[in-house]
Amino acid sequence: MRWSEEQQALREGVARYGEALSDGHRERDRDARFDPDKWKLIAGSGLFGLPFGEEHGGLGQSLLTTMYVLEGLGEACRDGGLSFSITSHMVSTGVPVQRFGSAALKERYLPGVCTGATIGAHAISEPEAGSDALAMTTTATRDGDVFRLRGSKSFVSNAPIADLIVVYARTHPGGGPLGITAFLVERGTPGLTVGPSIPKLGLRSSPFAEVFLDDCEVPADRVIGRVGGGFRVLDHVMKREILCSFIVNIGEAEHRLARVVEYARTRRQFGQPIGKFQSVANRIVDLRIAVDTARMWLYRAGELLDAGQEATTEVAVAKLLASEANLAAALGAVQIFGGNGYTAEYGLEAELRNAVGGTIYSGTSDIQRTRIASMLGL
Repeated sequence: MRWSEEQQALREGVARYGEALSDGHRERDRDARFDPDKWKLIAGSGLFGLPFGEEHGGLGQSLLTTMYVLEGLGEACRDGGLSFSITSHMVSTGVPVQRFGSAALKERYLPGVCTGATIGAHAISEPEAGSDALAMTTTATRDGDVFRLRGSKSFVSNAPIADLIVVYARTHPGGGPLGITAFLVERGTPGLTVGPSIPKLGLRSSPFAEVFLDDCEVPADRVIGRVGGGFRVLDHVMKREILCSFIVNIGEAEHRLARVVEYARTRRQFGQPIGKFQSVANRIVDLRIAVDTARMWLYRAGELLDAGQEATTEVAVAKLLASEANLAAALGAVQIFGGNGYTAEYGLEAELRNAVGGTIYSGTSDIQRTRIASMLGL
């Protein structure tokens, strides 16, 4: 794709923060620690406001431009957990409020989302309802001017640091997509409890936790969109979450491939650079093709969504390719670096751990294959 000077300037402006954002990333990964100072740094870049309206403090950029800048973030920033928290915040909370929220909700919440002063999260998965969102059992019952939410959510990214959580709950017992509603729930709301951070394999500097709703009282005006319209909100959000999260991964994979190529050129074994061995060279070529293919599918899906077109199949293909290409690139880098790749010092083992999550969150690889098969009429 061709990018304008303005788009390139936006990307370069964020990329300039890469070194500062990356500083200390190994220690944060080791300690599973979110750093609020790094959050403030990225807030100063204007990144949080990219896709939101100027009237609320945003930059009014398209999905494609936002993706392009986020790819640059992935290439520049070595803290994968921080990047994941950034995209989760922008898409999980800001996007649904901007697209479906009332004027009052936009006025109240979008300025904080754009500056990063309000950290967002969304609560979808449950202990017995992960990829099968329609199986959620969390309920929301109307009681005059409020809804009472009851249930629990699991694997909620940003929950321990979030000021605002979009909670999806069932408002109709009959099931189906028209029985779900999206609510904005502020931290501190009586009945809302966020559990402790859960230790995990990768993305450790992005905390996640369980969320418990015990007769949590939410004003009716905090409904996003309309009652029963939550599945439409969720579909809109998840498509954009996939594109924004995984274009970051492509940026990370691009940086990793550059390291691998340089290492293969300079690391010598048996009297020659290891890149001269066909097995090594072929592996790098395969990774190059996989990363480029995933990038093309991500931007293809982004173009369709920007044009207001349906992109269910394209998003599923892009997610599948990007997550598996990133995992393959991370594993390939560890193998090519050999013993060095296995050590924490080189940072590749952390990138491998981070990449594993991409084949699980936002719909597993198996779920994406099932979705694509369904769209083919199988």
